[in-house]
Amino acid sequence: MFNVALQSPRQPFQAAIVDLDGTMVDTLGDFSAALNLMLQDLSLPPVAASKVETMVGKGSEHLIRAVLHHVQAIAPQRQAPAGSESLYDAAWASYQRHYLAINGQFSSVYPGVTEGLEALQARGWRLACLTNKPSDFARPLLAAKGLAGYFSQVFGGDAFERKKPDPLPLLKTCAALGVAPPQTLMVGDSANDAQAARAAGCPVVLVTYGYNHGEPVRGVDADAYLDSLAMLADLP
Repeated sequence: MFNVALQSPRQPFQAAIVDLDGTMVDTLGDFSAALNLMLQDLSLPPVAASKVETMVGKGSEHLIRAVLHHVQAIAPQRQAPAGSESLYDAAWASYQRHYLAINGQFSSVYPGVTEGLEALQARGWRLACLTNKPSDFARPLLAAKGLAGYFSQVFGGDAFERKKPDPLPLLKTCAALGVAPPQTLMVGDSANDAQAARAAGCPVVLVTYGYNHGEPVRGVDADAYLDSLAMLADLP
């Protein structure tokens, strides 16, 4: 399952950075509910959850723009004037309001997540949650799902100047944990996580059940693939 070279005896793992959406919590229901309430406010047609799944992972700003582009192709009469941000601004305000109201109501923790986090804690690792989700969404969700206590650091997509797949958030998170990138394992569900980890110098494992923009995750360059976070207990 795990690459035998994943962990160097000279640089054993001391920390893990764990993604949120699609890795620890299935939040597709929350996304779909908030987005469709937003679209209703804008008198735009709804978007299917299967379509939302392919758009998740690059932050709320990207998600809203992608959804607006999709539904405006269906309802071109609602196109905003060229170069105008008026529709996006209204959409963002509506989405924030609705998401904060329903955050966690239509989501669930994936099987094996608590077992995996407990296994890493038992090894004495420092744990951080790093997500492209806004911090104001991420922290309440972790608390509502009973996961907040596992993490000494939580960083949302608005915590740093750039988001994953840029390596900056991982490098900043490693610094906050006080652990060098080669000794910090990235755990995620998508190419965003893997690309950021590779560029930052962190080993990376990906779960097979996440979103990954609708593409097969085993096609992404990673050190291992996990069917459950409980499999982290088997790390060398």
